Amino acid sequence: MTNVVTFPGLGLEFELNRVAFTLFGREIYWYGIIIACGFLLAVLFCYHWAYRFGVDREKLMDMLFFAVPACIIGARVYYVIFNPSICFNPDGSFSLYNTIAIWDGGLAIYGAIIMAVVTVAVYCKVRRQSFWDYADIGCYGVIIGQMIGRWGNFMNVEAFGGVTDLPWRMCSQSIADYLWNHGYADAEIYQQVLDGTLGVHPTFLYESLWNLLGLILLILLAKKGRKFSGQIFLCYVIWYGVGRTVIEGLRTDSLYFFGTALRTSQLVGILSAATALVLLIVRAKTAGPVTPPLPRPGTEGALAAPVQPEQGEAATLGDEAEDATPQDNSAQPDDTQEDPPHDEG
Repeated sequence: MTNVVTFPGLGLEFELNRVAFTLFGREIYWYGIIIACGFLLAVLFCYHWAYRFGVDREKLMDMLFFAVPACIIGARVYYVIFNPSICFNPDGSFSLYNTIAIWDGGLAIYGAIIMAVVTVAVYCKVRRQSFWDYADIGCYGVIIGQMIGRWGNFMNVEAFGGVTDLPWRMCSQSIADYLWNHGYADAEIYQQVLDGTLGVHPTFLYESLWNLLGLILLILLAKKGRKFSGQIFLCYVIWYGVGRTVIEGLRTDSLYFFGTALRTSQLVGILSAATALVLLIVRAKTAGPVTPPLPRPGTEGALAAPVQPEQGEAATLGDEAEDATPQDNSAQPDDTQEDPPHDEG
């Protein structure tokens, strides 16, 4: 399905097709490709920076074999818990296919984050690694994945906000239809969205930019030097929790907390940010010394191996050593030399 998305205030227009290409008769969606690219960049960054946090690269990659499937399952379970209607057919019968059909959408980032924390905690306990160090390096991967993954929402024309007339408002036929079908627009607003007078908040863009800024700040914080293990992770939780709480309030497709008027992501965002703030203060006072970095990959041999002189230098040093060797004067006895002492037996 092709959607024409416009940003009238910016003079931009995009023709978007959810399907990137067809492979062996199956449609491959841009959403999946973008998510995969985000995951790949996240892994590459964490692999490159792991040594800075005292984390062994190979152990980090081992952990990912457990964390990745766990996060996918957690993201889906979280979504299904707070949107159980997706599990049923139009006639009201339960559908296992609908329940697990992540290829049709329906993943919640907070479910993935929760499962990531649980998986890392168990892995570090079993392998006797530092949870806080793994959490510190891992949050870079999470925020990179979130930053890039939101553009998959753009390709699907989803995860947008309410009606606005801001210069960067976003418009399309599918957006107008969604607002009408879900009671966010009357006939007048519907027509204004179609002609571009009104649009919606591009909340996918807000969150992507918020994560980009957060990534920059976290990189600068790491380069300045961690005060204690866990500092980066807790700062990430606070940053994302605050941003998500604000942005979620603009969205029109929120999951609600078991039928109440509370938006689930706002509730989780506030609670997680507040908890992280308390832990940040406590660990700043009680945490031990930060884990020192490992040797930079590729420099271990250079640090361990002794410096070998070049061939020309070796010959010169050998000659100098030979010249400096004391001569043997045993053939010319010294009359003044005293007899060596003898043990008195």
